[in-house]
Amino acid sequence: MVWCLAAAIVVIILLSVKIYLLKKSAREIVDGFSDKLQKDTNTVIDITSRDKDMLFLADSINKQLKILRKEHLLYHQGNTELKTAITNISHDIRTPLTAIYGYLDMLQQTDDPEKQAKYITIMKERAELMKQLTEELFRYSVIVSDENEMRTESVNVGQVLEDSIMGYFAALNEKGIVPEVDLTEHTVIRELNKEYLARIFSNLLNNALKYSDGDLHIVLSGDGVITFSNTAKDLSSVDVEQLFDRFYTVEAAHHSTGLGLSIARTLVERMGGTITAEYINNKLIIRIVL
Repeated sequence: MVWCLAAAIVVIILLSVKIYLLKKSAREIVDGFSDKLQKDTNTVIDITSRDKDMLFLADSINKQLKILRKEHLLYHQGNTELKTAITNISHDIRTPLTAIYGYLDMLQQTDDPEKQAKYITIMKERAELMKQLTEELFRYSVIVSDENEMRTESVNVGQVLEDSIMGYFAALNEKGIVPEVDLTEHTVIRELNKEYLARIFSNLLNNALKYSDGDLHIVLSGDGVITFSNTAKDLSSVDVEQLFDRFYTVEAAHHSTGLGLSIARTLVERMGGTITAEYINNKLIIRIVL
């Protein structure tokens, strides 16, 4: 009887110690979690207990904290990026707007029909530029906020690419760019969103209009790899690394929000593909795998 009582007391003491240590660990986790949330730190929650369940709990919370910190950093980076973008876009829009006001004043001060026609033409051009800038920003906001399920169908990639090139042929010619097109004889069929694919090609062709020094080589291989390459001496390796960043523009790209390639990347990735860029021997090479 005495032995049973002694054993019971020992068990109670051990359980009490166990409960105390668990409570201590729980308090350490709570305090550590609260502290880490309030401070910008990469330190982790550490507990004195060696209990495997409490260690597992602390490790799980540390993993979630790591994810939270990463999201927090991305948010602040995006916020800074957005502020810079708004400043840049405001400047890009203000420039043609200021010109329009200037030509309006000149228009009011002259009775010469020839000058009036000239000023009106210039104002129309500036207004069109403002329209392009605002539409590009609007398209981007629509695409990134679209949470609807993407509809796909069997798409002839070569046909969409050919149609896109034909749609830009006049604009390319005007810039003195005669595209060299090399499309595979094989029909490349993929389950894609046809509208997304056309938008991607449109953005890449727009990119060539901005950066090409006069050449453009477009290739569609039999395994569905699409390559756009052109000479672009105004670019650098640093520029190319950031071409897919939202709102990034290089000096050569006048009147641009820098959203074109970011939109292209978003759409390619939504369809499960990849898009990359590299700069070799003054050539910009953009490659899409679908």
